[in-house]
Amino acid sequence: MKRIKNIITGLGLIAIIASCSKSMESEPLERIGEDLVFDNIDKNADYAKQFLNGTYLQLPEGYNRVINSFLDVGTDDAVSSEDGSLVEGFRTGLISGQNLPDNQWENNYTGIRRANMFLSKIDVVPTTPELKIQWKAEARFLRAYFYFELVKRWGGVPLIGDKIFGLNDNVNLKRNTTDECYDYILSEIEAVKDLLLPAVLSDQNIGRASKGAALALKSRILLYRASPLLNPGSDLQRWKAAADAAKEVMTLGNYSLGTDFIALFNAVKNPEIIFMKGKAQSQNVELNNGPIGYTAGNGNTSPTQNLVDAFPMKNGKMPMETGSGYDVANPYANRDPRFSATVLFNTSKWLNRPVETFNGGLDRPGGSRTQTKTGYYLRKFMGKFESSGIYSNQNHHVMLFRYAEILLNYAEALNEYNGPAAEVTDAIIAIRKRAGITAGTDGRYGIAAGISQGQMRTLIRNERRVEMAFEEQRFWDIRRWKIAEQVLNGPLKGMNIVKNPDGTFNYSIQDIAPAVFDASKNYLFPIPYTEIQTNPNMTQNPGYTY
Repeated sequence: MKRIKNIITGLGLIAIIASCSKSMESEPLERIGEDLVFDNIDKNADYAKQFLNGTYLQLPEGYNRVINSFLDVGTDDAVSSEDGSLVEGFRTGLISGQNLPDNQWENNYTGIRRANMFLSKIDVVPTTPELKIQWKAEARFLRAYFYFELVKRWGGVPLIGDKIFGLNDNVNLKRNTTDECYDYILSEIEAVKDLLLPAVLSDQNIGRASKGAALALKSRILLYRASPLLNPGSDLQRWKAAADAAKEVMTLGNYSLGTDFIALFNAVKNPEIIFMKGKAQSQNVELNNGPIGYTAGNGNTSPTQNLVDAFPMKNGKMPMETGSGYDVANPYANRDPRFSATVLFNTSKWLNRPVETFNGGLDRPGGSRTQTKTGYYLRKFMGKFESSGIYSNQNHHVMLFRYAEILLNYAEALNEYNGPAAEVTDAIIAIRKRAGITAGTDGRYGIAAGISQGQMRTLIRNERRVEMAFEEQRFWDIRRWKIAEQVLNGPLKGMNIVKNPDGTFNYSIQDIAPAVFDASKNYLFPIPYTEIQTNPNMTQNPGYTY
């Protein structure tokens, strides 16, 4: 916990300090900064608002955020095209308190500290009572979000309440339990949900916390608490609470599925977006992940055959299912449209030519250059560049909550509580209909009549996998479902593609990367080594030495 004490308040505060004319006393830098930011002569509360906006910057990043990789590279959905990616340690078992690629401990405690500082100081700023109420609610929501990011990684962590630690305070705190942490987070959500902005945000408030965002966080947390990892006794009331929480978002009536799955991820305003972290326009996603045979594109992410096989056919049936229409000689034909919106495959149209991931093709030339290891590149999140000659700047906001997740949360929780009722099927049909899967003569979009609870569970989990691919859901889902020990204890697969003289292709699946998951420890992250070393009251998670 030494890091909690040593964290200042970020570069935004330094910039504010530099622009102020108020004299500085010989006090600790943090105290000087607080007085300058939260000033009773700042009649427009400009500095205080900038400080709150800076706290939003502690929200999770997305895309290639973990050492140039998606977090999904630590699952069965992708491998890094680069050799030696540290993120792959999550699926090879090579993580420890000293080697933790996604160490978000300091980032989230920084956010918590900033929220606490804001809450302790905002009352001195001369702005309206209504605005203070809203801003305080936003700060408490952000603090709850930061705690969730900690708890889903480490389980119980120290709760510090509204405390702001000084330089001489004892910060050697013990860990609270996981349940204590989640109870605290949920109580904060209940306290602020009706004080936040309404679910439909005005243009100037896009990206700010709303009631919908608070309820979406509640939905995700209760789903996690109901899942096997935290609910080994299968308490059905937990599943009911999770279903009710998702329904609460649905009954707001403010959200719906977008009509264009590809365009959704480059949108600023869309009825499906519940909460996002705004980013400046860029070509970063395209340049990091685009196929290598074009003038620009580093091809850093290689989706696996494991993920490709999870996409159903356009009629909603799984490829190996009777009546699916799957053709082993033409494996990408007539697939769920989300497949081509998520993955670039051999013959996909991109930048005015077909993608070539056959052996020796432009996008898989062999040699030492970084390139796809699986025969696939990532397509999701990119702009519509099928018929363009070059990349152009796009919106790549980080989608933290969207309505499709709420429907999936509802379907999963209600199925576990009450079996495959009509409402469960309706939620999945809504998602499949938007995806472009055909209704079929029975209007069930590939969902078999008379489906059992267990079969529906399998279908929902697979639907979540393909719908939410590369949105950092799979990484946590396989843990909360306690199936990581199954899906990450076997080789990951890719496609070997040979081009024939007549222009046709031969496709054969091959093993491309190992996966090892130790169920005795890997369901939680190890506590960072620095926290263990500096805090004698900090206990390590089971199975980890450092």
